[in-house]
Formats: sequence, structure tokens, C-alpha cells
Amino acid sequence: MPDIVVAEFMDEAAIREELAGFDVLYDPTLVDKPEMLQAALSEARGLIVRNRTQVRGSLLEAGSKLRVVGRLGVGLDNIDMDACRARGIAVFPATGANDGAVAEYVIGTAMLLLRGAYGATTRVAAGEWPRNALMGREIAGKRLGLIGYGAIARETARRAAALGMQLAAYDPFLAADDPAWKPDYGPVASRTLDALIAESDVLSLHVPLTDATRNLIGAEAIARMPAGAVLINAARGGVVEEAAVAAALKAGHLGGAALDVFDREPLDAAAGAVFADAPNLILTPHIAGVTVESNVRVSSVTAQAVRRHLLEG
Repeated sequence: MPDIVVAEFMDEAAIREELAGFDVLYDPTLVDKPEMLQAALSEARGLIVRNRTQVRGSLLEAGSKLRVVGRLGVGLDNIDMDACRARGIAVFPATGANDGAVAEYVIGTAMLLLRGAYGATTRVAAGEWPRNALMGREIAGKRLGLIGYGAIARETARRAAALGMQLAAYDPFLAADDPAWKPDYGPVASRTLDALIAESDVLSLHVPLTDATRNLIGAEAIARMPAGAVLINAARGGVVEEAAVAAALKAGHLGGAALDVFDREPLDAAAGAVFADAPNLILTPHIAGVTVESNVRVSSVTAQAVRRHLLEG
């Protein structure tokens, strides 16, 4: 039986190099085969997952010998941390390894949504010339609002500053005198949540999913955003009310939106139907933090943490 089970995709070189000497079962399809995953965990001391594997309840019961869980990413809402602590299971997220990838996603989608010209390929190739209709907006001078001002939000702010954006954030857990508010590229204004929502041309979410943040951005909050504003959620599904986003896009109040995370993942056709005919909308499958480069970093960091914990124990 395997000593370490990897239930979702990761860089295979990291498995070979960092987990050499361990009996490793690498099967990224196990996330969709819960009975097989539970059976594989009967003797395992280590488990490596991304965001879809639910490390709780029956899975923890099946993994009675588990000593460590490696998370290929930073969010922990798919892991029952209290249950892991009670069982003496250490949990290691890949903190910092994909910050830049998410930041690039936020800035890239903001630019694409503001400019609005990149969906014209079929029309131009067919002989149309919709030049006047595709006069978009520049990102320079726009106000970027960050809900949550942790590591990923700070990487986003640094890139936004280089493009000439004005920066503000809401983070009730960050002291007013924290140096993060005055980085070397210029100040980031601290705002209340209501003020940030009302002032931001581009509003980007960087918070975990908790009882306090569930449906944080719903119909009322969206209505307070400036007309034509852009909303980006590459944090966690459930923080944004998806139906409210779709309705605001169709009504013309929101100028664009990008959602990389959803309340239900994978998003099925029934849940996705709410987005039908919504203009200037980008939907991606929880991929903001996953690039060729970040996958290597995340996999290496996670594998090293799992290896170290098992060897030290």
C-alpha cells in the first residue's frame, strides 16, 4: 500500500525528485473516485491535494494513519483543519508559490475587460470593421480596489502600480501602521469596505471563504459599485453571488467581470446557465494560480514539506 497518495495533478518531476524513497501513488483522477481514494489511504501517512479533494469526514476516517496533508495551493476551505488538529495531522499549504500567477491573472483580465476589443476576431475575419464599437478604456489612472490585502493582493498592487493605477484596499486584520500600506512603489490607501466598493473602477477579491465573507459581494454591494466597474474574483467561490453578477452585466451596470472560482466546482451546466448572454464576462476553471511555472513551484514546495515532516517524525 502507498505511503503517500497524490489525489490531484502536480508536477511529476517534483514527485520523482522530492519524494524519492517513498512509495507514492500518483493518480490525479482519485479526486473524482472517493471510494478508491479512501481505499488507497488505508495505510498512507501522507496525502497531497489541490482544492477539490474534501479532506474531512469519511476521508479522514479512512486515512487513520495520516500524519500530513500537503495542499497544492493556499486555500484551506476544503480541509477540516479542526479535525486534522485533533488527529495530529499537519497541514502544509504552498504559501507564496503561486502569488505571482494569480496577480498576473487579475491584471491581465482587468486589462482585457476594460479594453473590450479582443472578442472581435470572427467579425473582423468576416469582413466587418467594428472600430467605433470597440473603443475601450485604458487601465492607467483607474482605481484598483483590493478586498483583502495579503500576499497575493500585494503582488497584484505592485503590478497595478507599474501600470499607473490608483491603489486602495480593505483589510480589517492589517494594522493602520503596517509597512504594507506604504510599499516602495507608492502608497496603498486603506478604506472601509463600503468606501472601497463605491470608489473602485476595478474591484478584486483576495479573501478566504468564511461565514463572514460568504456572499460578501451580492446584489446590494454590486449596486454600490460605480457604473461600468469591473469585478474580478480569483479568490474563492461563494464570496460573490454569481446570479447577481450576471444580472448586473446584463443590466449594463457592471462593465465587465471575471470569475475563476464558483460556489459549486466544477461548475455544471445547470449552475452555469445563469451566465447565458451576459456580456463582457470571463469564466475560467479555477486556473488563476496555475501556470506551467507556478505548478512546478507549488509542487516542489508541497512535496518538500510532506517529505520533511515524514522524515522528522
